[in-house]
Amino acid sequence: MLAEFTSPFDATAVRLLREAGADIIGKANCDEFGMGSLNKHSHHGPTINPFRPSSGQIEKRYPGGSSGGSAAAVAAGMCQVAIGTDTGGSVRLPASYCGISGLKPSYGLISRWGVVSYADSLDCVGVLAKEISDIRVTFGVLSTYDNRDPTSASPDMRSQSAEAIKSLLSKLEGNKDTKRPLDSLRIGVPQEFFPSELSPTIINPIRSVIRSLRAQGATIVPVSLPSTSYALSSYYVLASAEASSNLARYDGLHVRPPPGSDITKTSRNYALSRTKGFGPEVKRRILLGTYALTADAFDNYFLQAQRVRQLIRNDFNRIFSLPNFYFTDPSTITVSQEQEKSREDQIDVLIHPSAIRTAPRIDDTADKNDGDESDLDSYVQDVLTVPASLAGIPALSVPVPERYLDPKGDGWPIGVSVVGQWGSDELVMRVGEAIERLNDSPSGNNVV
Repeated sequence: MLAEFTSPFDATAVRLLREAGADIIGKANCDEFGMGSLNKHSHHGPTINPFRPSSGQIEKRYPGGSSGGSAAAVAAGMCQVAIGTDTGGSVRLPASYCGISGLKPSYGLISRWGVVSYADSLDCVGVLAKEISDIRVTFGVLSTYDNRDPTSASPDMRSQSAEAIKSLLSKLEGNKDTKRPLDSLRIGVPQEFFPSELSPTIINPIRSVIRSLRAQGATIVPVSLPSTSYALSSYYVLASAEASSNLARYDGLHVRPPPGSDITKTSRNYALSRTKGFGPEVKRRILLGTYALTADAFDNYFLQAQRVRQLIRNDFNRIFSLPNFYFTDPSTITVSQEQEKSREDQIDVLIHPSAIRTAPRIDDTADKNDGDESDLDSYVQDVLTVPASLAGIPALSVPVPERYLDPKGDGWPIGVSVVGQWGSDELVMRVGEAIERLNDSPSGNNVV
């Protein structure tokens, strides 16, 4: 649809990077309009994962999506940092599959102005890099208020959140040079994030990471997020509904219609340009979203999905020790309410697997069968990433150290996610760095 389109301006995120001195070396491949979990549904064809296991076996695998091109560029050493968009896991899944780190920030901290819309209430600009220190520097440049983005978090929200987390960060800073750098930190392990679909070879590496964090002084707390099982269904209803609305602007009139479109009649031009201009996955989600917004289905699907989303957000607010300053009216948060929270019942961050499996193999027949509606495997890839997206909270995927990988596994990377309350992005990156330090081998050895 946008093959003949050249943007007349830079997105805020790109402008900020340029002003900070970054060199923009190119645009990365992604699933069409960000719709996909594998980087399979691209107009340009799938991106190939550049990671190579220590066994040396060469096989084509997906890098994850939709920002798979960004992750592949970082993993292959083509760039130091890449940006992408994360709607339901589109930065964290590629990071997990390619063996790098990827941050989905708190919703509203990085401006979405200039981002091609998929689902406005979910889209976030994310950052991918091999080192979390590079993510922190880039995030520091991008995390600023933008009055052109109506969803941008206000300066007051940012300062309130920073003030609430200051004491915990100062404690961690004081522990930095000790043998227990994570002393006083409470890490939750949610039982619902170990579903039956989770590959058995992922469980033991995640357990090893948790044990190592406990050895560094962290308190490990089992927690429950009972609404998690409904997250994936809620996500696909809401994302498809918003996509149906957002993509209605591509009508062959405001953007040049694809070659061969009939422009003699508006309705014919509208139908033919959208038929030729959208790929099968985009059309599938538009149809799903349009149905969810019809009068007959609105209450049963769209409104019900919004209710589930609020339940998921309430689950996170219940277990986190910090308040949510973006999705809660700050005037309703009082000191007495925070004092009522028992420290024993609260956690500072969550930790769980980033994906239910390692990078899926590229099946040559899959590309020919791109419109096969019976194949639902790719939709399940997001099952562990969409809860944080629905809640609008920060999540960072960090590669599990290679020495922790299960010998019975396939040797491909496994990601572990660190999730925090809204605005606690710095805390999430601190815990991610603690996981990063567990890896004795230098990063980037297993890529071509």
